[in-house]
Amino acid sequence: MSQVLLLLPDFLLIVAGAWICRRTALNRPIWEGVERLVYYLLFPCLLFVAIVRQPLQLGTALNFLGCGLAVIGAGIAMAYLLRRWPGVDALTHASGAQTAFRFNSYVGLALAERLGGVQGVAAIAVLIAVCVPVCNVAAVWPLARQGGQHLGRELARNPLILGTLSGLAVNLLGVPMPDLLTTTLARVGGAALPLGLMAVGAGLQMGALRDAPGLASGFLAIRHLLLPALAIALVTAAGLPPLQQMVIVAFSALPTASSAYVLAARMGGHGAFVAGLVSLSTLLGMLSVPLALGGLALAQASGMG
Repeated sequence: MSQVLLLLPDFLLIVAGAWICRRTALNRPIWEGVERLVYYLLFPCLLFVAIVRQPLQLGTALNFLGCGLAVIGAGIAMAYLLRRWPGVDALTHASGAQTAFRFNSYVGLALAERLGGVQGVAAIAVLIAVCVPVCNVAAVWPLARQGGQHLGRELARNPLILGTLSGLAVNLLGVPMPDLLTTTLARVGGAALPLGLMAVGAGLQMGALRDAPGLASGFLAIRHLLLPALAIALVTAAGLPPLQQMVIVAFSALPTASSAYVLAARMGGHGAFVAGLVSLSTLLGMLSVPLALGGLALAQASGMG
């Protein structure tokens, strides 16, 4: 139940953004400015600080990271394969594919703390640091290709990728960061999640999911059904320690990243379609996380038996 309630505030923020945009003077043009602020400043700051503040020891967790990357890689492959479905619109697919493999890092950090305290947070921080660049590149690539943009240029100036890679570089190289600077960046980044989720609500058009209901179902099935099932199989086969197994499985069932909408909107994609996917994914995450952890417990029990 605690995992279900953990996602409820995120969904309520989406609802609040939708209500404010439609019922007050804070209408759509204002939220377009909020989207740009979140995308270019707030989310990069939050990613940078989250990675810098967590000690990373990549060499001691290769099996753990291998399982996490395998889950993400499978999600990317399956999402890309949906492009081959008959009648799939290229721009709609390019916009929504990211929702099948990207994940809400902030919900993940909170979940990991509930599951394993400081050790759980440290474990998922390593996953986030390694998987976020992979996910962001995989998210940008189809949008850049579909929009006729130069992939290398789009990757080099993508603020989410820049924030992540700079955080990794500072962390792994041991570059000292003054407390004043990290505290300031943390406070700037702290606004990313609430404003990002409210921007999702402001751009929400659930009717847009009717543009491609089969495609939407495919993306959400990958995110909330196939990846958790794969994660359970991988961690039990690899024989990871129990805490690492729980972290990987919870990670695989997380709702998609709220910044998926902002990325699609800013790169000329089908933002309304992605906003609908983010909202539904947040709701589904309330079920998929506890169900996935329950499935892991059953797998562990049957293995012991």
